Amino acid sequence: MRRLGSKYKEGKRKKRNQVIVGIILIFVMFSSVLGFAFSNFSSSGGGDINSHNFNSINYNGFDFIEQENFWILNQDGINFIFRYNPNQVPRIASEIKDLESYQGKILYMSSEDVLAESEIRTNLLQFTDGIEHACLEECGEGIQIKTCQDNFIVIREGNRSITQEDNCIFIEGEKEDLIKLADEFLFKLIKVEN
Repeated sequence: MRRLGSKYKEGKRKKRNQVIVGIILIFVMFSSVLGFAFSNFSSSGGGDINSHNFNSINYNGFDFIEQENFWILNQDGINFIFRYNPNQVPRIASEIKDLESYQGKILYMSSEDVLAESEIRTNLLQFTDGIEHACLEECGEGIQIKTCQDNFIVIREGNRSITQEDNCIFIEGEKEDLIKLADEFLFKLIKVEN
């Protein structure tokens, strides 16, 4: 009985630490975007981004600007932040729903990688009614069990793929590729890639 209790406490501590790291990463990402926006506006008098020497790329008609090791895409007045640009991520053939399927709904996530999770959280939190931790199968105490009837994203180690089953998205790959795969998913979601 003691061993089960310690596994439960260890799992609970691990989840808490993941949430704390995720919140810190979200704060860093948002503050870098705000700093980028304010520095452009104040230094050029009108915020003309083309007057600065930033590393930028155009991919399928989308302009990505590198700022403090992140790639920023401003689409219709909304900033999306990525760790990688579309030229740096693997191409995964998959059919997924578009961004509108997440608007105004709760999104549930289960992730084995805090950075990949924070990448998706940072970009989708501005469209959803919230993002909560959950699982598809048996969970630890205090974690919700959801189904693929709910909007659910699962990030885990496995064979490289991005698949959709009902409302579940499964992002799978080697541990070191999960952030790139999360970015590839987001590029597909906002139609940067087909």
